[in-house]
Amino acid sequence: MNLDHIIQERIDEHLQVVGLLKNDSKFLTNLSEISNVITECFKSGGKLLICGNGGSAADSQHLATELVSRFFLERKALDAEALTVNTSTLTAVANDYSFDKVFSRQLEAKGKEGDVLLAISTSGNSKNVIEAIKAAKSIGIKTIGFAGNNRDSLICKMSDYYVSIPSNSTPRIQEAHILLGHIICEIVERYLFEKGGCLILPSKTERNHQLATGRR
Repeated sequence: MNLDHIIQERIDEHLQVVGLLKNDSKFLTNLSEISNVITECFKSGGKLLICGNGGSAADSQHLATELVSRFFLERKALDAEALTVNTSTLTAVANDYSFDKVFSRQLEAKGKEGDVLLAISTSGNSKNVIEAIKAAKSIGIKTIGFAGNNRDSLICKMSDYYVSIPSNSTPRIQEAHILLGHIICEIVERYLFEKGGCLILPSKTERNHQLATGRR
């Protein structure tokens, strides 16, 4: 097994996916529109609800945290919630109804018109994510879909806005999803707070620690 070859090949795959996105004008327009939708949601007092399974559940929690805590600016917290974190609710709904309902049931409880749902699925066809989109639409919640290389997937077809990653590899799709999520967080934060917010610059000690550990 040639480990160097595997590492280089995976990095090349990642760069290819990112390069395709960078040069896709429709993708750039979609991401701008999505960022604007989320910004307007927060401006009007709404919240962002996020759901996904497995690695996409982790992405949901990651992105919600960036908005609730902070990204680059010291500013007011933004109302974002991952629908993946309450294990009592998840297991109760899965047991009492079905796993397909674990997100839609929470949307019925928490969602209101003016909110936004970010629905993440690498396949684009996760049943519980699709049910979440259906529930959101019935409430009047705008829906955003993050999917893989399948524009004919139900998530892409059903969502008001969607992004399709040009890859069939789950790891590459997930890497792209978190990149897009980070870009959205930055744009939303800048739109809402750049004039009144304070840019957070790490100290020299913090920068050295980040370089040593590979953490921001």
